[in-house]
Amino acid sequence: AWGAAVGFGCRVEASYTRQAFNTEDVGAKLGIGKDFTFHQDVLGLKLRVAGDAVYGQNSWMPQIAVGAQYKKADRGALVKALGAKDDHGVDWYVAATKVLLGQSLVLDGTVRATRANQTGLLGFGGPKNGSYQAQFEGSAALLLTRRLAVGVEYRSKPDNLGLKEDDWMDAFAAYAFNKSLSVTAGYADLGKIATFGGQRGLYLSLQAGF
Repeated sequence: AWGAAVGFGCRVEASYTRQAFNTEDVGAKLGIGKDFTFHQDVLGLKLRVAGDAVYGQNSWMPQIAVGAQYKKADRGALVKALGAKDDHGVDWYVAATKVLLGQSLVLDGTVRATRANQTGLLGFGGPKNGSYQAQFEGSAALLLTRRLAVGVEYRSKPDNLGLKEDDWMDAFAAYAFNKSLSVTAGYADLGKIATFGGQRGLYLSLQAGF
């Protein structure tokens, strides 16, 4: 996956992400061909409505943001054949973030209203459910130094297709080389995807900003 985001006045953020999911050997077992790849485009818009994660240290109130993500999968015919009702949809979410400088801790909690299957790569809605469901996402990171943080993340997910879609979780370490460049390494456990279990492994992410 790759993407970009631009912020306006520390209040509004617009983003775009392109995701690719290569089925590798699983594609052959599913009968769609080895290395068959699903793609998804995600357009996002986020608005900070209250609080400040860093400068609100004297207040209990976290930073609150609301947002929407429009998602479009490129394998419309296939995802519908798998049972999805649509190949596009919109996620709505509310996120709360709090930085506790005294404890070197960053906390984040998000409630997301979604119809997405595997975050949208396998379409939206299905035979088990076609309506929006509220899902929880949370993370906690401990700042070991001014440049290094370690943490965990968790994301609950609906099971619209009836393929036993599991929740996601990971543990990570992030290092900031400077204010503009950082790298994150982690281990993710995605549970069962498209009837195949044991979907877990390492990942690496690079982020640059200016």
